[in-house]
Amino acid sequence: MFKGGMTGMMKKAQQMQDNMQQAQEEIKLLTATGVAANGAVQININGEHQVSNIQIDDSVMNDKTMLEDLILTAINDANQQIADASTAKMKAATGGIKIPGGMSLPF
Repeated sequence: MFKGGMTGMMKKAQQMQDNMQQAQEEIKLLTATGVAANGAVQININGEHQVSNIQIDDSVMNDKTMLEDLILTAINDANQQIADASTAKMKAATGGIKIPGGMSLPF
């Protein structure tokens, strides 16, 4: 049936859970810089999606609507970078097995 039986399967599930917890801790430590307008707006966020720094070049300060759009673009860029890195870390932790959100191992 299973190599190693039920005990082996439970050990693998526990190892996967440990790997996932470690990956979650590593994700919290991630940082990303989202940019817009060739770097005129730069926003740094961490793995918990908290903004830690915003840099805005004087050249974009005159147009409020454009600046608002650039800030949104930079935030979305940084969030996508964190999401991509998070997905990669969790994929590595689970060996490619997709675990639905909210589920933990062992089941």
